[in-house]
Amino acid sequence: MNRFVLNETSYHGKGAIAAIPDEVKGRGFKKVFVASDPDLVKFGVSAKVTSLLEKNGIDYELFTDIKPNPTIQNVQNGVEMFKKSGADCIIAIGGGSSMDTAKAIGIIIKNPSFADVRSLEGVAPTKNPAVPIIAVPTTAGTAAEVTINYVITDAEKNRKMVCVDVHDIPVIAVVDPDMMSTMPKGLTAATGMDALTHAIEGYITKGAWELSDMFHLKAIEIISRSLRGAVANTPEGREEMALGQYIAGMGFSNVGLGIVHSMAHPLGALYDTPHGVANAIILPTVMEYNAPATGEKYRDIARAMGVPGTEKMSTEEYRKAAIDAVKKLSSDVGIPADLKNIVKPEDIPFLAQSAYDDACRPGNPRETSTEEIAELYRSLL
Repeated sequence: MNRFVLNETSYHGKGAIAAIPDEVKGRGFKKVFVASDPDLVKFGVSAKVTSLLEKNGIDYELFTDIKPNPTIQNVQNGVEMFKKSGADCIIAIGGGSSMDTAKAIGIIIKNPSFADVRSLEGVAPTKNPAVPIIAVPTTAGTAAEVTINYVITDAEKNRKMVCVDVHDIPVIAVVDPDMMSTMPKGLTAATGMDALTHAIEGYITKGAWELSDMFHLKAIEIISRSLRGAVANTPEGREEMALGQYIAGMGFSNVGLGIVHSMAHPLGALYDTPHGVANAIILPTVMEYNAPATGEKYRDIARAMGVPGTEKMSTEEYRKAAIDAVKKLSSDVGIPADLKNIVKPEDIPFLAQSAYDDACRPGNPRETSTEEIAELYRSLL
C-alpha cells in the first residue's frame, strides 16, 4: 500500500496572495499568527501579505524570532507567543525556515504532550492536526508548503532533527512568484538546486513508485530549463521555478529522500552552511556513488534535463550524462564544486555518523555505512 498526502488547497501564479484574506475569512479564523523571518520583514516582503490582512480588517500578530536554520529555542519562543496571542491560525511567510518553525509550533499547540521539541524527531506519533497553516513561500526550493517534513536544529548537539508528520502539512499553499522576485542570485541558485536534489533523490529513493515518478520527472524537466532564468530574475524563470519546486515537493514528501540530504543536514547544523548549497555540492558525487543501484533511471534523468540521444547511450554513458548535466547546471548558477571551504577534516567522523543517523538515509537506493559516507565527504575536499 502507498500513501499520498497533499495540501487541501493550493494557489499558483502571479498575484496568488490575493486569495489569502478570503481563505482566512471563509474558514472562520479570527486572528492570524504570522511567522516570518526578520529579513523578510525588514525588506518589506512580508508586508505584501500583512498589508492584505490589514486592508481586510483581519487581526494578526507578527512573530520573527526565526533563524535561517531554526532552533529548538525558536520553536519554544514561538509556542509561548502563540499561546499569548489568541490566534487560531498561522500564516508562514518565507523559505523553509519560517515554514518549518510554523509547523513545529502548530504541532505542539495541538499536541501539548510533544512540548519537548526533541520528541518530534523522526516519525512522531502525534494525534491531532497542527494549527491550520497557510504557507506562503518566498523561495523556490524547499517546497515546505506541500511537505509533511520539517527540520529543526538542536544547537546543543550540533545536529538537525528531521521531523516527519502527516499532521503538519499546511492546509493551504500560496505559491506566488511575485513573493520570490526579491531573492538574490545566490539564494535563488541554492534553493533551486535544493529543489533539483529533491526531484532526483525522490526519483531514485527506495520508496519511489509510478505516482511519485510522474511528479519527479516533470520537476526535473521544469527546474533544469528554468533555474538559469530564475537566477537571472526573468519573470518566466521565476514562475516556472515556483511551480517546479512545488511539484518536486508533492513527490518527495511522500516517498522520502537519500544520503545527499543526510550529508547536507550536518553541514547546516555544524557550519550553518545554506542547505541548498550543501545539497548542490554533494549531489553529483552521491549520484555517482548510487548509480549501480538505480537501474535505468539515470537515462530518464538525463532526458528530463535536456540531454539529447539518451535512447542510444550505454548504461555508463547515460549515467555519466545525467551526472554531468547536474554539474553543468550547478556550475552555471554559481555553486562551488567542493567542500574545501566548508568542511574541516577533523569533523568528518562526526559528520559521517550524523549523516548515517539522519532520517533521510534509509531511503537511499544503495545501502551505505558511516565509513562509506566519510569517504564521500573526503572525496569532496
